[in-house]
Formats: sequence, structure tokens, C-alpha cells
Amino acid sequence: MLKKRDVHDSHVLFDMMTHPDVFPFVRQKAHSYEEFVFVTKQTIEAEERGELISRTITDEWGSPIGTINLYDIDQNAGFLGTWIGKDYHGKGYNAPAKEAFFQELFFELGIEAVFMRIRKVNIRSRKAAEKLPYAILANETRPAIYAELNKDEDVYDLFEIPKDLFTLHHMRTLQETSEEQAMEA
Repeated sequence: MLKKRDVHDSHVLFDMMTHPDVFPFVRQKAHSYEEFVFVTKQTIEAEERGELISRTITDEWGSPIGTINLYDIDQNAGFLGTWIGKDYHGKGYNAPAKEAFFQELFFELGIEAVFMRIRKVNIRSRKAAEKLPYAILANETRPAIYAELNKDEDVYDLFEIPKDLFTLHHMRTLQETSEEQAMEA
């Protein structure tokens, strides 16, 4: 479902990223294939320096279908950026990719909070965030971050995924899975 970023995936990912339904919502925009390769190399180097965390989202056959990233890491928190190719929208890849990424961030890499800035006009992303049982609308609980995001005009909603809420969700899911397996046995 997730793998470390690799320059070899650039052609497939660039073609998906430039789709008009995807491109406006991509943080690291590239307007040519060469620029995308350059940005991918920069991303890999930035991860090596601890500035961000980036993974390629894959389908069940290991083919690249998008990226998921944690940007602007500061004090064990950062901002999530995810995009999935148009052909894969609505096919159930978003939530499992986020789940796998959050497990790595919170349980392996020491991240304490993940923020999502979502354009108020991006209904698809807002609904996806609202479906996550461990995400909370943080416009009022994180007023300084919310104000910084919207300093020029009111464009974004702020969601937060705190480690403790994700951990509770994860433990509950594991417990439900083991109970289901016990009932089947």
C-alpha cells in the first residue's frame, strides 16, 4: 500500500498528478516531467534531512497511484498532503493509505500530531477528513495555526489527527478484529 519514494515511479505519477481534477490540490506542483523528477529527488533528499516524510501510495499490485506526505515537520507535528490519481478516486484507497501512513508516523517515527489544511471549496477532501474517526476539526482548538493558514483570506479548514486519538482507534480496531476472528473459530 505504501513504499518509499522512488524516481523510477515519476512517469506514472506525473501523468496522474497533471489530471485537472488532481492538479489544483497538489502541494508540490510540477509543470513538466523533468520538473517532477527534480521535485521527487528534492523530496527524497529532504526526507533524508528529516524535513518531511513522503511515501508513494500503491494499488494491490504495487503500481504507484499517488503520494502521501508529511510536510513542515516541527515539534513532532506536520501537515499532511495526499493526492491519488483520478482513476483511483472513490475506490477505497484513501483511508487505508492514511491508516498505514499514520501507523508509521505515530508508532515508528515519533510524530505526535498531523494537521490537514483543506480548502473550504474542496468538498471531496473535507468529506474524506470527516469520515476519519480520529480526525477533529481544529479551527477553534488550534486558533494560532488556523489564523496563520488564513492570514490573507478565509480559505482553509484545519483538521488535526492527534496521536492519542489515532492510537485509541487503532487499538479498538485491533480488538474488534481479534473478537471477530475468535467468533469465527
